[in-house]
Amino acid sequence: MPTSPTSAQFPSGARNPAEPRRSAPDRGRTLLGPALALVHTGLAPTRSALTSALDVTRATAGAVTGELEALGLITVDSRPAGGGRGRPSHRLAIDPAGPVVVAAQIHADGLSVALAGLGGRLETPRYLPLPDATDPVRMLRAVAEAGAALARASTRRCLGMALALPNPVTEPDGTALAALHFAWPSGTPVADLFDQEVRRADFGPRARTPVPAAVANDANLAALAEHRHGAGRGARHLLLVTSGHRGVGGALVIDGHLHTGSSGLALEVGHLTVDPLGRPCPCGNRGCLNSETDPEALFIAAERIPDPAGPLLGQARLLARSAATDRVAERAVEHVVDRLGLGLAGLVNILNPDRIVLSGLHLDLLAAAPERLAAVVADRCLWGRSGRVPIVPAQVDHAGLVGAAELAWEPYLQDPQLVPTGRLAEGRPT
Repeated sequence: MPTSPTSAQFPSGARNPAEPRRSAPDRGRTLLGPALALVHTGLAPTRSALTSALDVTRATAGAVTGELEALGLITVDSRPAGGGRGRPSHRLAIDPAGPVVVAAQIHADGLSVALAGLGGRLETPRYLPLPDATDPVRMLRAVAEAGAALARASTRRCLGMALALPNPVTEPDGTALAALHFAWPSGTPVADLFDQEVRRADFGPRARTPVPAAVANDANLAALAEHRHGAGRGARHLLLVTSGHRGVGGALVIDGHLHTGSSGLALEVGHLTVDPLGRPCPCGNRGCLNSETDPEALFIAAERIPDPAGPLLGQARLLARSAATDRVAERAVEHVVDRLGLGLAGLVNILNPDRIVLSGLHLDLLAAAPERLAAVVADRCLWGRSGRVPIVPAQVDHAGLVGAAELAWEPYLQDPQLVPTGRLAEGRPT
């Protein structure tokens, strides 16, 4: 069963006054998760920064970092970091030889997999074509086997695998609804099927056994990645809107929590109507953001045909970037940007975010026409130009994969003591 990213808020580590006071060792163990999360997100690059963030003594911070180092998760540089006031402090970093998880993503036209350490660090992703048969079992089997191959080839211990899907995933049961890109039955038990295929795959002697598996919607995971490691850091109410290879997705992060609604299906922003007379959408409606602002919509607006042998998203991004020198491309960008602005304005009116992050093709549309997009949103927003919401480009490369890694790492960020320790026994970690 998937680990739900809705629980992904880093605890502060502060003691509840109503709880009985615990001993120093107990107190230190409860701080392991918050401490690892602070190092993981770059908010505690030194032991003094960690001491301040956790509001603990230097001795407690030293004990906590020592245990995280013993688990092979972080490094503590004995050479102090200077440059500030007061006593120099030890540098903290993610251990580059520490354990990894496998992050995977299904796109409309292919698969991608990568190993990922802590700190939002991906190894070079591997891209694969879709299998000949795209039914759920064979698709998920292909993903699990590709991830297992990466784990077997690595010298680092694999602790889990997570998958970003291009369709809604219910919580907590993990079923896929409205699988618009593939002929999957609505209600496919994707979490259970993926767990079965991961258990069947050979992840090698250095992997945790069984390898934990999790699934979630790709836009939700991209938002989590941007909030922790990219353009969304520091935002209290972060709205992410993205267009990948096909369609449009969105997600909302509120105070560190992904807002996914009562059953994981909130923020399906792609099905917000922006042109009632527009193009048909796979959902059965017309003029959805999904069908008016994705790569295919940009090519239609430019009256051009993409190369069927090449990736659609990459070609659309190049078309958007050519708007500075190509008048046809410029008009097409303006057409799509106007509809994107209408959709963003409606979302701002409903959600009142303090920051909007655009990724995928929308990042290039923003770069091509930043003033036009901002003006359309402001003109249609209840708060008008005086309350303009910052619209910024995404910063995390391969955000869906990075978000999938966050999902796979989540149990260990909550409780680092779940990380297996000890020597390899009979070819398996203990």
